[in-house]
Amino acid sequence: MARAYSQDLRDRVIDAALAGMAARQVAAHFGVGAATAIVWVRRARETGERTARPQGQPRRSKLDPHRDFLLGLIAAKDDITLVEMQERLAAERGIRASVGTLWTFLDRCNMTVKKRPLMRPSRAGLMC
Repeated sequence: MARAYSQDLRDRVIDAALAGMAARQVAAHFGVGAATAIVWVRRARETGERTARPQGQPRRSKLDPHRDFLLGLIAAKDDITLVEMQERLAAERGIRASVGTLWTFLDRCNMTVKKRPLMRPSRAGLMC
């Protein structure tokens, strides 16, 4: 993926265009694309915004459409394991997801719970 232009370059292009130079001339002078300069100048004139906007899409999970189903599994059986959830998801919804994907999804829902194995009883309690 191409890198974003520096904020300094953006400011210089916008300042030159706002000072009266044509956006296409400014683009040629600073070595950026004409369309890029035109968009930067238009945004600066209309909104005053000079900074780059975030690139890409927000991160989504393939499990987002099945959120209610997964949270319903937890509500029905609060000690359900990730493997059990994985099996139910595959059997009832036809969705294959790794245990890591399930863990990440539940982490984003603030639903992480450490399942601790049962500990053997203390010997001190048996010596009555």
